[in-house]
Amino acid sequence: MKILIAPNAFKNSLSASDAAAAIQQGLKLSRLDCSTACFPIADGGDGTGALITETCGGKFIKKEVRDPLGRKIMASFGLIDNGKTAVIEMADASGLRLLKKEEPDPLNASSYGTGELIRFALDEGVSRIIIAMGGSATVDGGCGILSALGIVFLDAEGRRLQAEPKYLVNVARIDNVALDKRIFDCEVVILCDVDNKLLGPEGAAAVFGPQKGATVEDIPLLEAFLKNFAKVTEKQTGINIAQIKHSGTAGGAAAGLHAWLNAKLVNGTDYFLSLTNFDTALQGTDLLITGEGSIDRQTLQGKGPYGVALRAKQLNIPVIGIAGKVPIEHDDDLQQYFDVLVAINNEPTDLTTAMKNTRENLIRTAREVGDLMAVKPL
Repeated sequence: MKILIAPNAFKNSLSASDAAAAIQQGLKLSRLDCSTACFPIADGGDGTGALITETCGGKFIKKEVRDPLGRKIMASFGLIDNGKTAVIEMADASGLRLLKKEEPDPLNASSYGTGELIRFALDEGVSRIIIAMGGSATVDGGCGILSALGIVFLDAEGRRLQAEPKYLVNVARIDNVALDKRIFDCEVVILCDVDNKLLGPEGAAAVFGPQKGATVEDIPLLEAFLKNFAKVTEKQTGINIAQIKHSGTAGGAAAGLHAWLNAKLVNGTDYFLSLTNFDTALQGTDLLITGEGSIDRQTLQGKGPYGVALRAKQLNIPVIGIAGKVPIEHDDDLQQYFDVLVAINNEPTDLTTAMKNTRENLIRTAREVGDLMAVKPL
């Protein structure tokens, strides 16, 4: 039996590569006679940029940039395709993981550092820039990125505004005269891991603001900023960013870059799997094992495990999903793509402990799955 192991990252626990290695180790410890191959996947979330660069045999370039709160840090971006394509991870310069527990503050956080990485990538002479937007600490509509590339935000009296949401709520005009024109010689591709639009109860501020440290009082202010930014943007560009699928990605950064940099918004899973030739790896496979922190109905909205399961099912390959959390009740929609869903926790525990033990639980669960498959009927 040939098994392809293709998990997503287990958020805040294991990278996709480490998760794949743990599942592979468990299967090797089992009694199942099988061969295994690992193909860690990503969907635009945190870790996507590094995985693309590594999978495509690229190299990393490290540069000094600003973190979400304006402090100097070192961040990297990847170069693939013989230096023709830059791969930028928004979380490397503007990520939540760069901040201490008490520091997240989306009203004052900026994506400026990601814009600096884009500028450095342009210095390398690239013709395509891929940006993975998961894990950001910002709800600034990408205004920090745009500011780093030369765009200026002005109030009604023509005064220059700082590129943070608490100031940009007063933006009345966006001046792109000094925008780095090299960006228009590039194809800019935004890998989106959510479908949410920019505004409203399912928008960037309401849904993702709290994840980035927004208080109940902050959310209406962030919504007001994004609404005004969308209004000014539509007035000047003719593009209604509020109604575009994926526009809520990364605190609305996808929306801002689409309107002002002509960036293409794509499903991160589909783009990753095509770029890394996943379909070729799937050929001749007898079983696909995938997984991530949670497999539930949200998974079907374009998450990594859904993407690989869909491709496997098109080839009539059975799929096992392994996750930290799976639905208690049977779900017909999930069952269309996952023949079996297995939770890795073997006893009641708190989330912190469960995440700490992810690797060990994955190894044990994969071993048990292998042993079960090896059982011969009486």
